[in-house]
Amino acid sequence: MSKIYPNAVAALEGVIANDLLVAAGGFGLCGIPERLLDAIKESGVTGLTFASNNAGIDNEGIGKLLRTRQVKKMISSYVGENKEFERQFLSGELEVEFCPQGTLAERMRAGGAGIPGFYTKTGVGTQVAEGKEHKDFPDQDGVMSTYILERGIFADLAIVKAWKADETGNLIFRKTARNFNQPAATCGKVCIAEVEEIVPAGALEADEIHLPGVFVNRIVLGAPYDKKIEFRTVRSREDA
Repeated sequence: MSKIYPNAVAALEGVIANDLLVAAGGFGLCGIPERLLDAIKESGVTGLTFASNNAGIDNEGIGKLLRTRQVKKMISSYVGENKEFERQFLSGELEVEFCPQGTLAERMRAGGAGIPGFYTKTGVGTQVAEGKEHKDFPDQDGVMSTYILERGIFADLAIVKAWKADETGNLIFRKTARNFNQPAATCGKVCIAEVEEIVPAGALEADEIHLPGVFVNRIVLGAPYDKKIEFRTVRSREDA
């Protein structure tokens, strides 16, 4: 059965619904699944929880879904650069679960590997550790240290953006756009990848593949893309 779908709306058919936990790849505006996020917006579903490094910026990325009140909770590391995110959080309209960046990536990776939880030092003694199980373990020198239990993320749906895919779903991510896309893709019951190019099976070198097609259920060609700049900073031209 072909994994290739004609567009993002078709790729989400039968998968998207209210109250899902969605793992989304991307970092700011780098490597975000733009077409899939637009299709989720158009679907009108509500009550979504997103596990994503951040919510993009106002009116871009997951920020579009915040504007339409389709997101009830964010599991995120970074919440800056988005005024609507800030407004909804401070007014109590949006639930936010803060998660250190490395821990969030590991929670996704753990979920994809079938690991329900793991212990980490990150966050011990901070608000991140509140309400979580604490346990002491000896380090390599035998000194006892406190760790907290973090839960693996098992998402209903994973949406990611890749550079290239072959027809069987093997993916290559381009440079920093690899970010959270790889671990996010593995932790969803269903993974949909939007890509810039689809090539025939066997066209990708085995050593180039970042994510095996076994993790990818559906593919959609998203190109062409407009390269968006999160913050445009310019300086005055120096006098010749």
